[in-house]
Amino acid sequence: MEAHQRIALGAGAATTSETIATMPGGSPDFSLVLGGPLFQAFRRTHLSDDALELLARRVVVISTFCWLPLLILSITERRAVGGVVVPFLYDIDLHMRFLLAMPLMIIAELVVHKRLAHVVTRFEEYELIPASEKPRYDAIVRAALGLRNSILAELLLLAFVYGFGVLYLWRGHLALSTATWYGDPAAGRVNLTRTGMWYVYVSLPFFQFLLFRWYFRLFIWGRLLWQTARIKLNLIPMHPDGVGGLGFLSHIVYAFSPLLLAHGCILAGLFLNRILYMGASLGDFKMDILGAVIFLLLILLGPLMFFTPQLAAAKRAASREYGVLAEQYVRDFNAKWLADGSKEELLGAVDIQSLADMGNSYQTVRTMRPVPFTKETIIQLVILTLAPVVPVTLTMISFDELLKKLLGILF
Repeated sequence: MEAHQRIALGAGAATTSETIATMPGGSPDFSLVLGGPLFQAFRRTHLSDDALELLARRVVVISTFCWLPLLILSITERRAVGGVVVPFLYDIDLHMRFLLAMPLMIIAELVVHKRLAHVVTRFEEYELIPASEKPRYDAIVRAALGLRNSILAELLLLAFVYGFGVLYLWRGHLALSTATWYGDPAAGRVNLTRTGMWYVYVSLPFFQFLLFRWYFRLFIWGRLLWQTARIKLNLIPMHPDGVGGLGFLSHIVYAFSPLLLAHGCILAGLFLNRILYMGASLGDFKMDILGAVIFLLLILLGPLMFFTPQLAAAKRAASREYGVLAEQYVRDFNAKWLADGSKEELLGAVDIQSLADMGNSYQTVRTMRPVPFTKETIIQLVILTLAPVVPVTLTMISFDELLKKLLGILF
């Protein structure tokens, strides 16, 4: 805890060796989310402590700040439950974003912080980093922490949100081309209501800032793994995890599960609005779904593939070495037990068990994977992403038809 506190207290200042906490062994204590100007603002407003706790308070206050003023303003403008094609309370996309996706992105911070807190020391605990490369590895981690704490980075993100996220992405591609609670279409643009002003200049930018800040954090994570993969690691081809001792990396991706669910909620809300109010069908979004899934898999699993060259090289080297050893052992075994017609007692002979062990060892090397994740990992991440989208399929079938199918399955 003391290490995390020292990180938090130094996160708003220029990054130096004194402002980055270290573990007892001297390595930097890594956290992907415990730093930056917004984190400092949360601490000063008592929405977070030094270890990113007070989660419920943070979720309630931030979601309320973005959503409640919109409800109040839409009521005063008589657009909360009627008066337009898409009243406030019927805007599914809005509620999915601010009442589901935004809380999930905030929850993801605490989950990722706790799951990734010891990933840096794991490389050293497993002796994957050679002693001669430890200073270089520590410098890589410190650079990642410095980038995470960067004030300039978050200012650029804020400028990107207003310049691209709001003015181009939302106005040009996401805003509905019909009368809504936030505005009316006019000559290819949206005339904003007072509610729309708060939405476009306060609530929406805050949501997009949280989202794009997550992409920035994933960039930092990918950069750290890329630089680590350039170090000659002490991989162990015989390691039972099947990836030379890097198996712990495949479990870390599950820490991003709330973030995947948040993206699924964003997609579901976007699709439902266009299906209900713009006459679209779920089939129109097949490429959007495919693109989103590929994008999320790339940013989560892509960085793990930086280790593929080293894993492949370790497998080739071990296959040669164990192949030579196995061949010599089998020749000696044949010479002792078969070639000279030995009549020694086979029962309990250690040579038989050693031959089996040699076969198992060689098979372990042969089945070593080139990436530190499995097909099951990919399938589970895809399911997490698409889970919120599954209910949208109900728009493709009537309730009566669905009921008949369910009764047919049950009876």
